[in-house]
Amino acid sequence: MAVNILDLIKSQVAAQTGNVEIPAQAKNTVLNGLTDSIFGSLTQTVTKPGGIDAIKNLLTGKANAATSPITELATNMFAGNILKKLNLGSLLNGKLTALIPAIMGNLGGILKDQDGDGDVDLQDILLTLKGGAGKTQAQKTGGGLLGGLLGKIFGGSR
Repeated sequence: MAVNILDLIKSQVAAQTGNVEIPAQAKNTVLNGLTDSIFGSLTQTVTKPGGIDAIKNLLTGKANAATSPITELATNMFAGNILKKLNLGSLLNGKLTALIPAIMGNLGGILKDQDGDGDVDLQDILLTLKGGAGKTQAQKTGGGLLGGLLGKIFGGSR
């Protein structure tokens, strides 16, 4: 069974945070916050002008994750929504936010021609974000959260 983008993000978050000492009482909040911030930056980006191309470039590895506006948005979301509330100190906060570009960089190259039509397009983004090739029932009905957003923009799933 193919893995969806959220599972990929979670696995990258777990791998990248393995060498950072996070207080036990904050660990789940930090891991979930990193995952939610990265996924949130992708879902917010899709609604912006040029957002589809930005996601496509990031997930195909054509864009530098460290300088991507998607990475910057994820970092800002994580710092503002999670770290500000946890009060872990500036040193640990810096270590945690520095993980985001690495996590985003590891997502590069996951987007490929999923539907076999010879190019990477909106359909491939939806299939990658949902996990698997071929139209699933969820993809036919809008592809979940991100597919729903894309469907609203483009008038239905493609």
